[in-house]
Formats: sequence, structure tokens, C-alpha cells
Amino acid sequence: MPSLNTAQIIRVADAQALAQAAAETFCQQAQANIARWGRFTVALSGGSTPKAMFGLLADEPYRSAIDWANVYIFWGDERCVPPDHEESNYRMTNEALLSKVPLPPENIFRLYGEDAPARAAQRYGAQLQQFFQTDSLPQFELVFLGMGADGHTASLFPGTAALQADAEVVAVENYVEKLKTYRLTLTAATINQARTIIFLVGGADKAVTLRAVLQGEFQPEVYPSQLIRPVHGTLTWIVDEAAASQLERL
Repeated sequence: MPSLNTAQIIRVADAQALAQAAAETFCQQAQANIARWGRFTVALSGGSTPKAMFGLLADEPYRSAIDWANVYIFWGDERCVPPDHEESNYRMTNEALLSKVPLPPENIFRLYGEDAPARAAQRYGAQLQQFFQTDSLPQFELVFLGMGADGHTASLFPGTAALQADAEVVAVENYVEKLKTYRLTLTAATINQARTIIFLVGGADKAVTLRAVLQGEFQPEVYPSQLIRPVHGTLTWIVDEAAASQLERL
């Protein structure tokens, strides 16, 4: 399995440039995968940077450059809330992107945050295996991830049981003590099957953690983002200058 040192790191100026790079990557990946495979499967994340990316994708030139009929939308994680809740990743994505592009409703696969957490996790895992026609872990073409100031990614938080859920598609037991709530999340093992994994990280509050994740000791219980090491695919970190300010230039 590749080390984090083999990951590509792309530095951009600021939050706007980060969203632009993300939108460009989404578009290029969609075009390339649809040309090769006839479809494009992507797992999205929540947060301000993805929201800005979605706004760009919903507008020209990207809106017309993507064959939305062959794009299939999934999520890397979700809050345990209904789809119309203000904290729902699905709601944010739907308002910023899905409702504004010609994407067939049947191409949208949301996590059911309104269900009991264990049931929702098992349901999504089964749904993914059915879609990807596998009894094992599914393989997305692209997974977008963010990283919190504590080093978490998706809803894989430090010290949680989900970090050891290697055999599960979606972590069935993921109570996050620091948040006093359950979260739904793809496991690191599932994410690592993807052909392409893109981290989007912006802001000075991430700088110290980003350096620890990329250039520090391997401590995935402390920094779960370090668990993301694609089995066969590629890993790229797109980071703005504020987030990258503590990195040693290699």
C-alpha cells in the first residue's frame, strides 16, 4: 500500500482557487470516466469547499461540459438527520448542485440519516454492493474528502470504533463521543478502493494538523486522515496556501 509520501500535493492560492481546482478535477474525471466506462461514480463530502465547488459545477462552463445522465452521486458520510435538516450533507448538495443540473433522480444515492444509525449503515452498504455488483468493497471512480482541524476525514474521527471497521462498507458502529452523536461514514477500507481520491483542505486552522498528517509519524488513531492510502488508485491533496503554510517543502 502506498505511503502518504507518494501522494501528490497541489498548492493553490486561496479558497476560491481551491474550489476552482476541485470543479476542474470533477469535470475532467467525469469526462474521462464516462468516455472509458460509460459512467462516472463519485462520492461527495460536505463542507464549505465542496459547496463552493458545487456552485461552480452548477454554472457554465461546467454545467454543459458534463454528461449528467451518466453521473452517479454518492456520499462519503452524513449526519444522522433527515434530508431536509440544515446540517444534512445531502440537503446542502441538493440545494447547491443537484437541483440545478440535469441529473436523473435515480442517479442519486443518499445516506438515510433519518434511519437508526446501524440500519442506515447496513442499508447503504447493501445498496452500494448491489449497484457495484460486488459482495466485497465497492470501487468508486472518485472520492472527495475534506480534513478537519482534528485530522478526521469523512466521519472517521480520532479514537472511534469506525477506524477498525475494515470489513464493512459503511461503519455500522460510529458513535463520536466528542460530538455526542452517531455519524454515518464510508470506512477507510471502502474509500481506499477508489481509483482517485482527492482531499480538499483550506484554512490556517488546518495547517499544523496537515503537516502532522502528511509529514509526521503514522498515528491514524490520532489523525484518521492517515488511513487514506489507496490500494490501487491515486491520492491527491489540493491545499490552499493557508493550510499548507506549515509544510516542509520537499
